[in-house]
Amino acid sequence: QVQLVESGGGLVQAGGSLRLSCAASGIIFSINGMGWYRQAPGKQRELVAITTSGGRTNYADSVKGRFTISRDNAKNTVYLQMNSLKPEDTAVYYCNADVRTAREYSLLTYWGQGTQVTVSS
Repeated sequence: QVQLVESGGGLVQAGGSLRLSCAASGIIFSINGMGWYRQAPGKQRELVAITTSGGRTNYADSVKGRFTISRDNAKNTVYLQMNSLKPEDTAVYYCNADVRTAREYSLLTYWGQGTQVTVSS
């Protein structure tokens, strides 16, 4: 079984910074993509940033240039450095990972429980 646990959320003022962490644990053969998604009240969950084990990254246009996703493969951990935060960044942020638990198993998607990020004006 695989678990993803996020940490690092909190309350910051506009223009501030926050760093989120997500550690994957359990039976893991390999992890392909890891990423961050967010969901604001009344809105659908949306992609924030993703990264592959090979280091390729992709960002939502709304966060490009402000957020940076990084990954420590040895620790099965993904990070999201958030700078120049805006009130519209307020949301619950969820960690996501596509994981193989054995060589011949298909990739399965796992989600963390979410961590709240609130940006005040």
